[in-house]
Amino acid sequence: MENKFNRRKFLTRSASILGCSAAAFPLVSCITTASAPWDNRLVIIVLRGGMDGLDVVRPIGDKNYKNLRPGILAGSNLTKYGLDGFYALNPAFSALIPMWKAGELAFAQAVSTPYRSKRSHFDGQDILEAGTGLDVPDGRIKDGWLNRVLQTVPGVHAKTAFAVGRDQLQILSGDAPVLNWAPSTRLDISPASRSLLELIYHDDPLFQMASTEAMNLAQTLDANAMIDENGELPSQMSMEMMTDKAASKADAPRQLASFTAARLQEESRIASFSIGGWDTHNNQSRALKRGAGQLQSALLTLKKDLGPIWEKTTVLAMTEFGRSVRENGTGGTDHGTGGLMIMAGGALSGAKVHGKWPGLRDRDLYGGRDLMPATDVRSYAAWAMHNLYGIEKSLLESTIFPDLDMGRDPRILA
Repeated sequence: MENKFNRRKFLTRSASILGCSAAAFPLVSCITTASAPWDNRLVIIVLRGGMDGLDVVRPIGDKNYKNLRPGILAGSNLTKYGLDGFYALNPAFSALIPMWKAGELAFAQAVSTPYRSKRSHFDGQDILEAGTGLDVPDGRIKDGWLNRVLQTVPGVHAKTAFAVGRDQLQILSGDAPVLNWAPSTRLDISPASRSLLELIYHDDPLFQMASTEAMNLAQTLDANAMIDENGELPSQMSMEMMTDKAASKADAPRQLASFTAARLQEESRIASFSIGGWDTHNNQSRALKRGAGQLQSALLTLKKDLGPIWEKTTVLAMTEFGRSVRENGTGGTDHGTGGLMIMAGGALSGAKVHGKWPGLRDRDLYGGRDLMPATDVRSYAAWAMHNLYGIEKSLLESTIFPDLDMGRDPRILA
């Protein structure tokens, strides 16, 4: 009941801010846009499912690593994409090597939110997006930490930040003025109706280009919705349809990134979207490769489409938790604790794997099974907010990220 009420309130607010009716403009439903006196751009990508940071940025310099994952690492050339002598990049992410060499890619290893207890995706994502300092979701905190950032800045109006995609991202929910808009849950629109909408908004500077992009994006996301969690389509669908839908699913992150870049070239300064599919319990090598393709596509599209604005852009890709250090019996890994943050953008200070390495000996592990968190992932986001937008540490350590100790500046930005 609560979810239905929130959804109704969300759609009503969206339509009123857009200044048009949902019947006349059927695309209302989750891109959040909000403008501020900033020139730097920030993109937050939520990697849903618990990305295995130990497989993305491999600690090959730790002698225990190979023994913990003999199946997952079988046949891998562990040194081919070496980063710094201790870490190496998973070959599935090799398209990002030029970005690393250009100083536009960095990582933070052994990070996590304060979440420790149940290793639940739902709780972990709630805590990540709310930015709380608790090990359990705090029902009193309804807004997200990115929205609280906006609340600290005078003069913010409804085109500064937006959330793209089908999810209503909690990370941008709150009292700050934002414009919520996204492709609808189902966009059953005939070619004639689409042509009519394009004609209506042809001369409207706000909607003409955005409406066309949104209709294309909605069709892609609607196609994705027909693919189940195993990447399979209903048996009655033709091979041609299956090929088209699978291609749409793989292409969705690129389209999300392209749409994001277009808004960031206008008045928007902050954006967020999510990429799912990181829950690699089974056959991790195949599943991670699929996720790698989608994330790489998103990052490379952002760089290409932003053009010179890329130099003012910081991208932070965050996940709710890491995965167990030992592989399981099905060639995958289970829900864990310490994980990885991925950073990209022309605003970075250079290519580096940040963070203190906690080790993989039994006595070093959290609960005897997980990578021990060495740094609160919120601290990297907080330092980015401080250096990008001048937000005071006192606000970051209390209002925006409750109970956070930011520690020393890791200098992730130039």
